[in-house]
Amino acid sequence: MSTIGKKPSRTGKATPPPWLRPVLTVAAALIVAALVVLLARWLRTLEPVQDFLTRYPGHSTLPQNAPVGFPAWMGWQHFLNMFLIVLIIRSGWQVRSTGRPRTFWTRNNKGLVKTKGTPKKISLELWFHLSLDALWVLNGLVFYILLFVTGQWVRIVPTHWDVFPNALSSALQYASFDWPLENSWTNYNALQMITYFLVVFVAAPLAIITGLRMSNAWPKQARINKAYPIELARAIHLPTMLFFVMFIIVHVVLVFSTGALRNLNHMYAARDDTGWLGLWVFIGSVVVVVAGWLLARPIFLRPIAGLTGKLSR
Repeated sequence: MSTIGKKPSRTGKATPPPWLRPVLTVAAALIVAALVVLLARWLRTLEPVQDFLTRYPGHSTLPQNAPVGFPAWMGWQHFLNMFLIVLIIRSGWQVRSTGRPRTFWTRNNKGLVKTKGTPKKISLELWFHLSLDALWVLNGLVFYILLFVTGQWVRIVPTHWDVFPNALSSALQYASFDWPLENSWTNYNALQMITYFLVVFVAAPLAIITGLRMSNAWPKQARINKAYPIELARAIHLPTMLFFVMFIIVHVVLVFSTGALRNLNHMYAARDDTGWLGLWVFIGSVVVVVAGWLLARPIFLRPIAGLTGKLSR
């Protein structure tokens, strides 16, 4: 048999095909998921577990003055957060994976933002990522203000100890595929509450703090640099991004598998019914996100970046 064109392995062993590892990883994940489901369903046959689920059905106690329903501002906030976070993840991965940038941007030091030092040259990909970050932070500040002004914070901030056993109850119900009753118009289940709390008050600030530490805006001579080195920021920033990716995937799956029309009306139409308005608004928002994803290319970014700085190669 001819061996022309084949590159022998140095160890004499056959090199596994590149698709083998992803296939084995997916297969292992499916096996683990199946075992978790079987274990959860078996646990639910035990009388002590059934008593626990009866005592803690999955919803934590809310304060008596907790608001009911979702105001309209949450709909457009949800869209803006979705639009920005998707593009932030895309641009962040571009910054990480681009070996040799083709275009660089240098801030115009005669504009609104002026500094004593000479502005540093950064890649176009990093400029886009930082610009999106700034918009996301600004939008986040508006979200925080409205969240506390309108009292909606009590829906995602645990205020009673029973959130923990109820979260365990919700997790067990999800794992057994006999899911807890959904009524997010009045009260998230405890697992949702904890997850949203982590997203809004832990993951988002972590992404901002670590991203700021990695940026050129961070002072090199700051006293905190020894206690908070850039290597630590990098070690936290990527897992935080992966957390957001996993949250988005699980969030979308649960929205469509637990009553899509009603959930989408909650999120986009500020109404509690099963009409079609929320779905159409969602479809429109997806079109805008996809358009933003496709237009986030150097040919379209260069003219925008050129408005606030100098482009070079």
